Amino acid sequence: MLGPVPTRMFGQAAAPASAEPQKNWKDRAEYDLYVSIGQDTNPKTRLEKLQQWEKQYPTTEWNKERQTALLTTYAALNDGKNTEDQAKKILADDPKNFTASYYIMLFTQPLYGQNQSPEILNDGEKAAKAILENIDSPPPNVTADQWAKLRPDVEVMGHNNLGFIDMQRKDWPGAETELQKVLTANPNNATVDYQMGTAIASEKKVDRIPAALFYFARAATYSGPGELPAAGKQAAMTYVQKQYKNFHGSDEGFNDLVAAAKANPAPPAGFSIKNANDIAHEQAASEEDYAKAHPQETTWKNLKMALSAADGPMYFDMGMKGAMLPTLKGKVVKLEPAVKPKTILVALEDGKSDGTTADATLKFEMPLAGKVDEGTELTFEGVGESFTQMPFMLTMTVEKDALHGWTGKNEPAPVHRRPRPAAGN
Repeated sequence: MLGPVPTRMFGQAAAPASAEPQKNWKDRAEYDLYVSIGQDTNPKTRLEKLQQWEKQYPTTEWNKERQTALLTTYAALNDGKNTEDQAKKILADDPKNFTASYYIMLFTQPLYGQNQSPEILNDGEKAAKAILENIDSPPPNVTADQWAKLRPDVEVMGHNNLGFIDMQRKDWPGAETELQKVLTANPNNATVDYQMGTAIASEKKVDRIPAALFYFARAATYSGPGELPAAGKQAAMTYVQKQYKNFHGSDEGFNDLVAAAKANPAPPAGFSIKNANDIAHEQAASEEDYAKAHPQETTWKNLKMALSAADGPMYFDMGMKGAMLPTLKGKVVKLEPAVKPKTILVALEDGKSDGTTADATLKFEMPLAGKVDEGTELTFEGVGESFTQMPFMLTMTVEKDALHGWTGKNEPAPVHRRPRPAAGN
């Protein structure tokens, strides 16, 4: 959790500036204890020596250095609570102390994970803002060259902390702003991608959901430094796939989302995902336009849907049997007989029919003239006579003048000629 380079750099006790008055030790024993502390690389025993120093020398001209040493030692022990308490003591005397603010910022998230106290967020916010407000200036005892290398990580940490704090407070736009700064500086951070998706989704704005889904997919698919562990990737993928289907209405296009997230650190220009409601409205508008342009096909589609339902036979008996049906359209499948038929099997048009499977039978009292080819398109009005669901067949009686599109003609009768008399007769 501790950034090793910043910890070493910012954790050094500040050397006395030349303008400060000379500091003195109480006695040789205090000096020897100070030297021993500085040489001790074990944070546990170093803390014991620092506590011994406090006990034996409650007042010392080296109090500032001792407080800083206690701060960095608690941090090295990963003792967040005492680190923050020690940092706040330092800030009480030196409100602009960089090292104290740095360590409060460093421990904000783990401390809040242990104790969801608003005070922890307030202290973390104050520390992060103090760091970022002075980010252009190197901290004390850090050279400009050193700061040029350390600054990017410290700046990202500051914005990451503020984004985390805003999320805990449910300030979703604020969180998005801060997390975007983190991803701009370092786009390879799957944890922040997931947080970004959460912040955007939590705004509950339909037009922002595609962006949220993108960042969830990015968290699930990114591989490299800053990627999620395998279990985290799988959980993120399961989550985004479910949410995509809820939003879009199906899995169609999900692979395109995954491909875009793999290839881009942020939603590319023109990126969008249609939501299920918009798709439904578009389909409804399309069906309405189709119905206006194809009234016979739409009529049959609705009738066939009703007849195919579980209560289809009852629907026919109560509403269609013996009744004049609206104008329908179909293609000839078979004539019975093949010439001068009294029965025509037709495939009715519903926008999906292939025109080769008969689903209606037209019966005529008198034979029709001649014949027509299979596939000839006919329109007609008929009276419902009978219906079977398996196989599907609607039988209607049709008057000749209610049939439109029949082009068959009777063949003319053959001409019988008298044989010519033989020559000479």
